[in-house]
Amino acid sequence: MTPYDAPAAASTVRRPALIDGFGRAVTYLRVSVTDRCDLRCTYCMAEKMVFLPKAQVLTLEELDQIASTFIGLGVRKLRLTGGEPLVRKGFMDLVQGLSRHLKSGALDELTLTTNGTRLAEFADQLAANGVKRINVSLDSRDPEVFRRLTRGGDVNKVIAGIDAAQMAGLKVKINAVALKDDNAAEIPDMIAWAHGRGCDMTLIETMPMGEIDEDRTDQYLSLREMKDQLASFWTLTDLDYTTGGPSRYVHVGETGGRLGFITPLSHNFCELCNRVRLTCTGTLHTCLGREDASDLRAVIRDGGDLEAAIHAAIGAKPKGHDFHIERGSAPSVSRHMSTTGG
Repeated sequence: MTPYDAPAAASTVRRPALIDGFGRAVTYLRVSVTDRCDLRCTYCMAEKMVFLPKAQVLTLEELDQIASTFIGLGVRKLRLTGGEPLVRKGFMDLVQGLSRHLKSGALDELTLTTNGTRLAEFADQLAANGVKRINVSLDSRDPEVFRRLTRGGDVNKVIAGIDAAQMAGLKVKINAVALKDDNAAEIPDMIAWAHGRGCDMTLIETMPMGEIDEDRTDQYLSLREMKDQLASFWTLTDLDYTTGGPSRYVHVGETGGRLGFITPLSHNFCELCNRVRLTCTGTLHTCLGREDASDLRAVIRDGGDLEAAIHAAIGAKPKGHDFHIERGSAPSVSRHMSTTGG
């Protein structure tokens, strides 16, 4: 039982799949449970962020209601994100409630992306509620670089969280945003370190989302170029492997591990997109790189037809994103990644 009156479990009778106008089935929902975070990563948000008032944020019950409706409509993978999801009060109650869909077979996977700072506290509870694997964002193992990138964070807390997650039996993937001036030289060592402890790793190009205090063009690093650099001293073999997201993976012969690349700028991944994102305010974005939005909070608070609203939004999902990055250009979308969900 959940600690609150969660809606009934999604029916095991599958309704018609969510198919967009380009024939892509939407089977993956990413849900931001909060815009708040205990770090202030320089590429993600401004140093002095103004966070949302509580009245605008979905309650745990509303988050469960919308996620469960998506599951009833054919979503098979659910990722909880933030901000930082583990700072949301009652977050584990939400995980416990949603885990009923794993038990019923309606959901294949329940997972989350975290910065790892509070992971040591919650790793055992996550595992106990059916979470099998998680993504941990870690852009540098150097304490000083990490402190500067996160504006005060302690990398040792993150590493302790990864240790705790692995001890709890969770499979951990390390995500790192590739930054030309801050961590480019460290990336090979980061990959070797992650693979050495049995973790996959994914590199991500910086994305032009939201006004921040820096010009992202100074930090943009093409992962196509990074891959060529790594291939000059490692044996990289393309893999037909996917976790349901946008990463393209290779096997690194010398380390024995998997390495993913998320390349929204140098090589977009729109043709296979199976994902939509729900913000903590109930706004549904069917494309990370577009300003499209459907207000599901208004639908549920006004007693509207949630299934119909979801179908309408999916039907209008665009073919591809508008990400671009040129010196001095405004962000491709105005909302911050911390609001949309990582």
